[in-house]
Amino acid sequence: MGELHRLRGEFAGAEEAYRQASHWGRKPQPGLAQLRLARGQVEAARTAICRALDETSERRTRSRLLGAYVEIMLAVGDVAAARNAADELARIATELDAPLLHAVSNQATGSVLRAEGDPRSALTAFRRAWKGWRELEAPYDAARVRVLVGLACRDLGDTDTAEMELDAARHAFEDLGAAPDVALVRDLARTIAPTAAEHLTARERQVLCLVATGKTNRAIAETLAISEKTVARHVSNIFTKLGISSRAAATAYAFQNRLV
Repeated sequence: MGELHRLRGEFAGAEEAYRQASHWGRKPQPGLAQLRLARGQVEAARTAICRALDETSERRTRSRLLGAYVEIMLAVGDVAAARNAADELARIATELDAPLLHAVSNQATGSVLRAEGDPRSALTAFRRAWKGWRELEAPYDAARVRVLVGLACRDLGDTDTAEMELDAARHAFEDLGAAPDVALVRDLARTIAPTAAEHLTARERQVLCLVATGKTNRAIAETLAISEKTVARHVSNIFTKLGISSRAAATAYAFQNRLV
């Protein structure tokens, strides 16, 4: 119940459920540490997951903690610790050869690779993790990996695929009632969506920059060695693409978006 409350964003209910579980002898980690992370209490999450891992030596039990440990260590910026944990998880997954462990391991390894600045290798690991979660019929975990796939695609400059992956993940989260994940994906989608300026051609960008410096169409034509009529067409296209109607607005847009 604690896990369900946490994933649905019902944090107070999750807190109480974890406490009840602890009262009846069930260790609430890593869920409780993940709850702290979801609430923005990053240091509390780190302390809790580190203590839990330090107290655990049995491989199967450690495997339940290591995936969350990687996520939390990356959140606090300790990539080296996350790498060590991901490598340990990979060894355990190989030794026990359990499909679920392989999925968790690939997801953790991909996250570390992306943090290390290798989105291409990360994307390969994420794809393997997604395939594993699909075969296990675990839609929530599959959707979480699709978010990571989208971020890796964004890192590689493939914004179209990134948008599609995030959109698919958002629909899955909405169907599952995972409110925190829906909110996260919406925020990420805003950072991935191309700006209006990205729809301008290279020549239109040149013209916009010259408009922003106060040049007339004739002066722009002379600078770029094109006809004044061509400049007028470019200016009209710029206005349409940016949704503006004046040179003053174009100038403001150029400066606000650091095109000048």
